[in-house]
Amino acid sequence: MDFSALTILCIGDIMLDRFIYGNVQRISPEAPVPVLHLNSQKEMLGGVGNVANNILSLNGKAVLVGLVGNDEYALKIKKIMRSKYIPEDSIISSPYRPTICKSRFIAANQQIIRADEESLIPLHSEEITLLIENIEKNIPSVQAVIISDYGKGVCHPEIIQFITQRAKHYSLPVFVDPKSRDFSLYRHATCITPNIAEASQAVQMSLKTDTDFEKAGQELLDITQGQAILITRSEKGMTLVEKNRNTQHIPSRAREVFDVSGAGDTVIATLALGVASGLCIRESMHIANAAAGVVIGKAGTSTATIAEVQNELKAQSSEETFPLVTPELISLNDLTLQVNKWKKQRLTIGFTNGCFDILHTGHISLLQSARTQCDRLIVALNSDTSIQRLKGPKRPINPLKERARLISAIRYVDAVVAFDDDTPLNLIQHIKPDILIKGADYIGKEVVGQDIVEQYNGKVILTELQKGFSTTNIIDKIKHL
Repeated sequence: MDFSALTILCIGDIMLDRFIYGNVQRISPEAPVPVLHLNSQKEMLGGVGNVANNILSLNGKAVLVGLVGNDEYALKIKKIMRSKYIPEDSIISSPYRPTICKSRFIAANQQIIRADEESLIPLHSEEITLLIENIEKNIPSVQAVIISDYGKGVCHPEIIQFITQRAKHYSLPVFVDPKSRDFSLYRHATCITPNIAEASQAVQMSLKTDTDFEKAGQELLDITQGQAILITRSEKGMTLVEKNRNTQHIPSRAREVFDVSGAGDTVIATLALGVASGLCIRESMHIANAAAGVVIGKAGTSTATIAEVQNELKAQSSEETFPLVTPELISLNDLTLQVNKWKKQRLTIGFTNGCFDILHTGHISLLQSARTQCDRLIVALNSDTSIQRLKGPKRPINPLKERARLISAIRYVDAVVAFDDDTPLNLIQHIKPDILIKGADYIGKEVVGQDIVEQYNGKVILTELQKGFSTTNIIDKIKHL
């Protein structure tokens, strides 16, 4: 899990978060309120700034686009940004509004009161123009876009529409943490991450059961015409509703909760990094769920590190909620157990097979394409004796153990299994994958196992192959050197 090469463009309401700590030992004689004796305070980036904090904590890079005023709080925000090496040239100092500041007063790990300083006047046309200019300047050099809507004005419909149009031009995923109950504002965003209250308000119904959340997610997906709706459900985990895929509900791991402040920022930051790195939304959701689990176990608006997320994923894996690592070559019995776990999680299982003797770019392209069709991809390798029967006594070039090691190292592959027969028919009958994936060279030909898979409403997908790449061609080239 390496996000160090990724830069995420974060647009939204930036604010200064102040945490003021003290002790309460008496009630005020002036009114029935506690007297807080102050002893320390902490200031950090809030709002979309906290999304950037989370990206940095996970070793990614962030570019912030937002508005501040011409005041002391703005200077503090820019100073913090400089200390974190976040470029400040895309933060606009506006004469039309003050910098948003949220001050939380805390005693004995409990928030006593929060004081907000803000102006909710609509954006001035000059502010909209400057925001769009800064988005246009930065969007060509990032790998994903996050819109963090806190309802303070920056996420204007004109700006959101501009972002989704430009992101489509650059083939960038767009993630939205919503505030408006009108989700049509976020139309064509890749994934939107409402919490329970936000989703409930948007569909105007109470959400209690998994069925409720699935229905709400589907309704919101129809409105937004995006790829996914991820509803965060506090201690009950998350529900992911994707276009043309089964809904998935994942639990959160039982833990002591200290503070949920900023957990939504953690989720969307991790989700964006995961997808930008090449993972699918479902894989990224599991990582985001783990990251959120880390931060709610900390006091105040906190972030998670890569090491903390990896440890949390390992803890979840031990509880059989999310498998992390499979051996280079897994036995059929172990694979069956693993597949059963995946199916309990409602993950879509893909299956492909081949010799994969001398690994080349055509193989990688096939596996990459196959992985986009499923949540977990199983690759079945012909054993050495199987290849000898099919290709002749001089093959394979690379023995099974080496081929398995190479294939298992590819990030698109979740499990590698071997078979001795001429075809993987017995494996397919045993595993019952949801999808069989083969190359487009099988068009018009019989795909082994197709009749079996279609009996239980599975499907066969033929994916395009890169022309001119094959192990035989590579061997011929080497012979003629």
